[in-house]
Amino acid sequence: MRRLGVVALLVFVVALVAAAGVSARVLRVGRYKGIAGQFTSIQAAIDAARPGDWILVGPGDYHERADHRGNPGPQPAATPGGIVIAKSNIRLRGMDRNRVVLDGTRPGAPTCSSRKADQDFGRVGSGGALGRNGVLIWKADNVWVQNMTACNFLGGSGSAGNEFWWNGGDGSGQVGGYGFLGSYLNATSSYYDNGDPSSAAQYGIFSSNWSGGTWDQTYASNFNDSGYYIGACRQICNQTVNHAHGEFSALGYSGSNSGGQLVVKNSEFDQNKDGFDTNSQNGDTPPPQNGGCPNNGISPITHTHSCWVFMDNFVHDNNNPNVPALGSAAQGPVGTGMSISGGRNDTVMHNRFVNNNAWGFIFVPYPDNGPPCTGGTQSGAACLYDGSGNALVDNVFGHNGSYGNPTNGDIAELTLEPGPSDCFRGNTELGGGPVTSSPSGLQASKPTCGGNVPPNGNLPFMAQVLCDSGAAIGPIDGPTACALGGTYPRRTAVVMHPLPSGLGSMPHPCAGVPANPWCRPHASHPVKKATKKPSRHNPGGRGGDRGHDSRA
Repeated sequence: MRRLGVVALLVFVVALVAAAGVSARVLRVGRYKGIAGQFTSIQAAIDAARPGDWILVGPGDYHERADHRGNPGPQPAATPGGIVIAKSNIRLRGMDRNRVVLDGTRPGAPTCSSRKADQDFGRVGSGGALGRNGVLIWKADNVWVQNMTACNFLGGSGSAGNEFWWNGGDGSGQVGGYGFLGSYLNATSSYYDNGDPSSAAQYGIFSSNWSGGTWDQTYASNFNDSGYYIGACRQICNQTVNHAHGEFSALGYSGSNSGGQLVVKNSEFDQNKDGFDTNSQNGDTPPPQNGGCPNNGISPITHTHSCWVFMDNFVHDNNNPNVPALGSAAQGPVGTGMSISGGRNDTVMHNRFVNNNAWGFIFVPYPDNGPPCTGGTQSGAACLYDGSGNALVDNVFGHNGSYGNPTNGDIAELTLEPGPSDCFRGNTELGGGPVTSSPSGLQASKPTCGGNVPPNGNLPFMAQVLCDSGAAIGPIDGPTACALGGTYPRRTAVVMHPLPSGLGSMPHPCAGVPANPWCRPHASHPVKKATKKPSRHNPGGRGGDRGHDSRA
C-alpha cells in the first residue's frame, strides 16, 4: 500500500473513533502539586495507553527498566530501551523539564550518579552487556516527548547509549517512522570509564530511519559520539532542529546520509571537539549525504535546489579535546567549528563562527571502508565520498585559527575528484577585512556553485586535518605534535560537566492537555512562541528564518 493510502486510512479511522465518542485520555504518573496519578511507572502508563492518549509525568527520579523485563515488548533485542513507545500518537510530557528525570542508573542510586557501581549496563548478551537506551520510540508515528531530562543510558554491545531515540528501523535500510515532536528536553550523562570508553553514553537526541519531525528547545552534553544525530533518512528527512544547544561532546551534532529538507537553525554549538558535522558514509541507507531538494524542487529558504540548510546559528569555542570520544567521532579535528565531510548540495548561511582555534568551517572528503561502495568511488578496500555543490554564504567569522598551524583559519576546502563546485560568497570577518581561506582566495575563485571543476588537491590542508584528527599520529591521547608539521591539543583527561542551571522548562505544561486533576480547565494556556534569551555568548539573541538566494 502506498504511503498516501495509509495516511488516508488513518484519517478515516480517527474520524470513526471521534464519531464514536472516544476521546483522548490523560494518564498521570507520580505526583504533581500534591495530587497522585494513577501510575507510579512511566512504562506502565505507556502500556495502558491507546493511540491519542496523553501521559503526564510528575517530578521525580524514574529508573525505568522495560529492557529488563522477561518480555521486553516490541523493541528489538539489540536496541534495548528503558522506556519503549511502540504506539502512534502518544503524547508523553513531563510537568517540569529539570525535575522529571529519566535515570539510566540502577534503582535506588542517586540521581544521575557518576559512580560505576550505580550504573546499569543492561542485560548481558553474547557480546557482553548490551547497554541501554532511554526513551525508545520504535516505528511509532507522531509521538511527542516533552519537558524532561534523560541521563546515563549507556553504550554496550547492542545499539545503545541514546537518551531519546526515534527509531524507524535501525539497520533496515528503510524509513519506518513518520512525524514526531521533541521539545524542552535535556540529554546528558555523568559517567565515563577510561578503561571501557565504549560504555559511555553515545548520543543525546537521536533520529534514524525517520521522516518528518521537530526538535525545539533542547540541550545535549557529554556524549561519546554526538549530542544530536539525524541519519539514515536519505533525501526524505524533513526534519527541523530549532533552539538546540550542544556542548562537551566529541561532535555537537552528527548526521550521516541525512538530506533533502533538513533545517538546523537558531542553535548553539560550543565546547565540543568538533562543533557540527554532517557526512556521507557507507551504511544502512544509500549514501551519499545529499541536501538536494527531493524531485529537484526549490527550497523556500534558499530559493535554490538545496533544501539542507544550516542557518542563524552560533558556532564557537569548539576546542575541547577532553570530551568522551570513540570511533570515527574521535577523529573529528579538534578546534573545528563545522565540517561537511563528503556531503553534497548543502547550504550554510547567516551563521557566526567564532573562536574555533583550528578552522571555523571546512569541506573535506570522507573515506570509508568498502566494498560495497554505494554513491562513492571505490579504490581497493576504500570508499571515498567527495563533497560537491555546497554553498557557504553570508556568514560571519572571527578569531578562528589561533593554533597557528599551516592552513588554520576561517575556511578551508579539500576536493580529490572533479565535480560540481562548492561556492563561497558574502562571508565576512568580524571587525572588517577578508576572511582567511585555504586555498587562499576561495571567495574570489569560487563564487558560484555548480559547473564541473577539477579537484583542488589541497595537500597542505589535508596534512593538517590528518594531523589534527589523530590519523597521522595514532590515538587522540598522546603527543601534541605530528610529523606533518602541526601541533594540536590532545586529550589529557575526560571531564564530564553537570547540566547548566536555568534551562527553561515548558511555560505551561498543561497547554493543550484535556482537563484532568493536574490540569484544570483554567490552567490551560496557549503555548507561547519560544524565544532564545540573550547570553554572554550571544548578547543579541538570534533571528528567525530568512529567505535568501544562496547561490548564483
